[in-house]
Amino acid sequence: MDIMQSIYERARAADKSVALPEATEEKTLQTARICVDESICTPVLVGDEGRIEETARQFGIDLNGIRIQEAFDEAFLDDLIERYVAIRPINSAKTMRRKSKDPLYTALMMQAVGDVDVTFAGISHSTGDVIMAGQMVVGLQEGVSTVSSVGIFNIPGFEGSEGPLLGFGDSAVCTDPDSDMLASIAIAACNTVKALVGWEPRCAMLSFSTDGSGDGPLVDKVVEAVRIANERRPDLAIDGEFQLDSAINPTIAAKKVRRESTVAGKANIVIWPDLNVGNIGVKLVQQFAHADAYGPMLQGFAKVVCDCSRSAPVSEMVGNIAMSCVRA
Repeated sequence: MDIMQSIYERARAADKSVALPEATEEKTLQTARICVDESICTPVLVGDEGRIEETARQFGIDLNGIRIQEAFDEAFLDDLIERYVAIRPINSAKTMRRKSKDPLYTALMMQAVGDVDVTFAGISHSTGDVIMAGQMVVGLQEGVSTVSSVGIFNIPGFEGSEGPLLGFGDSAVCTDPDSDMLASIAIAACNTVKALVGWEPRCAMLSFSTDGSGDGPLVDKVVEAVRIANERRPDLAIDGEFQLDSAINPTIAAKKVRRESTVAGKANIVIWPDLNVGNIGVKLVQQFAHADAYGPMLQGFAKVVCDCSRSAPVSEMVGNIAMSCVRA
């Protein structure tokens, strides 16, 4: 069984509900239909009920069995906002009433109060829109100071500590993270990967240097990130600074890392030092190793908020929702 088949089975067993606030988009409606037909989750279309139904008729999509939440019903909003500000008073009722003009914020409030488990968007909202709304409405995980992303490679021929699989982050969000942000990315990646595939995380912070073989501000940033991550979450195996080969190859790690490490040579998650490295690294592995790269998945929120590319096919949207349900 490949990783995605396993994730679909676990999503079905999890029986989560997913708010879809871009409910007048054809691909959103197609995704909701598949999620119901394949019992992946309980989708909740959040928006103008009349427009949703009209859009479904226009594209020939059956809404039978799909819940629609009228996002502009006054009584519903009054109750939702009252419950929301009671648990997150940092945002006033007046502010949330104003924000509720966009169903994305309504969906996130529903998630914050526990009416749904996941919020999924990205077809008509940019990644920046989703991140900004998620940070405001549901907030961040404890010990995490930034939203980031994580993915999982399936690399043909690679024989790592988890067979052909390797977690990686951040390849999509944080352009030039400082030490504090890198620590947050590592902590969130450990949480996400453990929730998604059940591994005990062994997270390597990558650099062009291994244990002081190089120096300078680029190395110092990673060394400090390791210190911060270990201070915040001493229960997690986060180590470095390591070059990639020292992180994932036990023979090379034995030569380069002259100290005890539960991560060196056995890492199942690698953290890029910046987005240049992350973007290029993913594309190198995809192009030369013909790897599949699942994700990137947004991480760091207090609850699971999922984003997709505005050009994402329906199959990818369904896969991202399944992964989010497993994480939730």
